[in-house]
Amino acid sequence: MLAGVVILFVASFFMFILTTLSGNPLSSLMANPHISPGTIAAVRNELHLNQPVLQRYWTWLTGLVLHGNFGLSTTGQAVGPQLCARMGVTLTLAIPTVILSAIVAVVLGVISAVKQYSILDHVATAFAYIFYATPVFVLGILLKVFVAVKINAAAGSTLLYTIGQNTPGTTGTWNVFTNAVQHTILPVLTLVLATYASWSRYQRASLLEVMNADYIRLARAKGLTPRRVLYVHALRNALIPVTTVIALDFAGLLGGVIVTEIVYSWNGMGQFFLQALTGAVSPDVNTVMAWLIVVALIVVIFNLIADLIYAVLDPRIRYA
Repeated sequence: MLAGVVILFVASFFMFILTTLSGNPLSSLMANPHISPGTIAAVRNELHLNQPVLQRYWTWLTGLVLHGNFGLSTTGQAVGPQLCARMGVTLTLAIPTVILSAIVAVVLGVISAVKQYSILDHVATAFAYIFYATPVFVLGILLKVFVAVKINAAAGSTLLYTIGQNTPGTTGTWNVFTNAVQHTILPVLTLVLATYASWSRYQRASLLEVMNADYIRLARAKGLTPRRVLYVHALRNALIPVTTVIALDFAGLLGGVIVTEIVYSWNGMGQFFLQALTGAVSPDVNTVMAWLIVVALIVVIFNLIADLIYAVLDPRIRYA
């Protein structure tokens, strides 16, 4: 935990310096002839752009640590509330994606390892490679055309929505919930297909390695049933590498579902970051920094969670 705190401070420093040096956040205002120099000077003062870089970093850091304040964007709006709203949208995609991807990956990985070189193994491997190699935006478009459109046509009504997070004007708790689910199915399915593919390969390779370990041979020699050997002794240790991958990929999902959000027109963290990075001549420093520090925090937290899970999965690991 202490190492994680140090990592966050070091990472925030270098991210702030690099983001600040990437350009002038007021370039778009200065290029507009209708904005007076006095207005530009007021914005510069409000964003602390008249201070040295190190002093600006200290101002940003103390505001974040002491008050939870991410600062103001170049439009004068507080970054924190915008980030929280966008994070809620992305979590709607990321959480079900991770849960479903982990379940599918573990199940298919175990089947492939136990039935190594069987037809099931070859089929699972083929589909995993196909989904892993297919760009996310292609998966999204194919699901729209060949799944959503056909299902909606067969049902005679819209069961799966292909754009947006919800339908404006929907009222009633149950109607709002079902409408949100209908909008969520396709983007989540897109992310699951793109995510489970690599995780299942990790699970298969890890389980095959564990199944050839000496302690597994000993368990078999003691007369334990194959089911007990697999699920009690082998699978727990085989889950350790997969746990690491899932912990790291969750941060990537939370911060980087940009393509999926664009395909399905969701206003989540990916869109938030993209707009801050490319919406003007130069990046919106405070907005970009808010996105970067949240993703860095998630990486550190989920690495810590993965370390704690190791102790549960592997009886050889103990924490004092």
